Amino acid sequence: MSHANAHGSTVKERADIALNDEFLRKAVKFTTERLRNGKKAASAEHGNWDEWRERGRQIRLHTIAHLDYYLNTFIENARANGVHIHFADTAAEAVEISLTIAKHVGARSVVKSKSMVSEELHLNAALEGIGVESIETDLGEYIIQLANETPSHIIIPAIHKNRYQIAELLSKDAGETLEPETKILAGFVRKKLREKFLEADIGMTGCNFAIAESGSMVLFENEGNARMVTTVPKTQITLMGMERIIPTWDDLEVMATLLPRSATGQRLTVYMSGITGPRRTDDGDGPEEMHIIIVDNGRSLQLGDPEFQELLNCIRCGACLNACPVYRHIGGHAYGGTYSGPIGAVLTPALQKNVAEWDDIANASSLCGACYEACPVKIPLHDMLVYLRRRKVQAGGGDPLEKAGMKGFQVIMTNASRFRGVLKLAKLGQPLVARDGYIKAKIGPLAGWNSYRHLPALPSDSFRDRWTTLYGELQAEAGTKSEEARRRMEAALAKRKQEGGRGHD
Repeated sequence: MSHANAHGSTVKERADIALNDEFLRKAVKFTTERLRNGKKAASAEHGNWDEWRERGRQIRLHTIAHLDYYLNTFIENARANGVHIHFADTAAEAVEISLTIAKHVGARSVVKSKSMVSEELHLNAALEGIGVESIETDLGEYIIQLANETPSHIIIPAIHKNRYQIAELLSKDAGETLEPETKILAGFVRKKLREKFLEADIGMTGCNFAIAESGSMVLFENEGNARMVTTVPKTQITLMGMERIIPTWDDLEVMATLLPRSATGQRLTVYMSGITGPRRTDDGDGPEEMHIIIVDNGRSLQLGDPEFQELLNCIRCGACLNACPVYRHIGGHAYGGTYSGPIGAVLTPALQKNVAEWDDIANASSLCGACYEACPVKIPLHDMLVYLRRRKVQAGGGDPLEKAGMKGFQVIMTNASRFRGVLKLAKLGQPLVARDGYIKAKIGPLAGWNSYRHLPALPSDSFRDRWTTLYGELQAEAGTKSEEARRRMEAALAKRKQEGGRGHD
């Protein structure tokens, strides 16, 4: 059963489930630490990392600012290469176009390489609904497909599972017990998928980058499955978010440096495929028919928005997830949508117009800014989370008790007399809840905090209470030091005068 069903639950409820899943927490912690350390080492080895980040940011800013021009350029060149271009304003339209193509070619099976847009559209279920078998060929995606779950990470879909859980899933699929060894498990999947590649009528991919100047699309991968998907089946369908454009192949050099180092700590991804149209007469392989579906699905809502347009700069590396202290504790399913971590906490509400179903995930953040520091194109996700929270309050959302509490806080903190009075009252009442210098009671607003840590008790004397005595001590100490300094200066001057007199003689 998938953990990702957002309906009828809140991010806090889903996070509680994750926090009580010891296997999940250990698996996510282990893998995110490995990825984060790999990125740190790879970026340090490369050198001038911040300069490359800024170059990547400028490429993305320029492209998104002129998205209509570069999209038109890409479309013209892709069509000239023999590609069928389709436009989908919504997820439903993208699904309908995909199903129409599948029916047109009489498809019985589809093999898919990793695609977050496909997950966004829930395309597997739609294909199965018309009797077309849909098989994920990325190892992580294949595992979660067997588990009937959604990806827990943008780059590593099955990050929340350990090898024993994976061995159990694959053993059921194989009809025999498979040892929890990577080579054995990967070998089984490789053998099974080889048959699926040869039988498939359609190959379906995502799109890491689309090159405007040539009408090409580029795929990054480590397993080689995307190359099989794009060369063996007779028909290829590429699902492309409308923002995936970059102007030139020269710009790809920057992205090919930033993305793998940020995602997995690799210098280069194992396979980088540039595909420019369907098979030509002299080509040895490739699809006979190629379709690219350009998907909007809420992306254009960010264009022209000064607070959220940079969201479209994302290159889907997943570095922000690996850096986020919240994601590292609760994994991806607690976010409830296709995209998780800091990027998901902003992207999902933004694409969904921040409807009530999603507005709580913007609160799943410490606002520490680790996501910004990790992002290879410097997207200020921590600022965007604050913007989302502000918009929620402006729209009339928010907890009434929290609002009342903040108004009370304002009243107290803007008047020194009231502040001192409240502190005195708090000191009188705190013996009821404080023990050994800490407030451990789990009541009211303290319940969430004190479930995982203790709140320090108020001291018997505050700094303000002690200030008069401290100030007197400081003045006395300063006076003593001034007197000592004066005596030393007089002695030094007298000595110099005496030495000077002897020199004159």
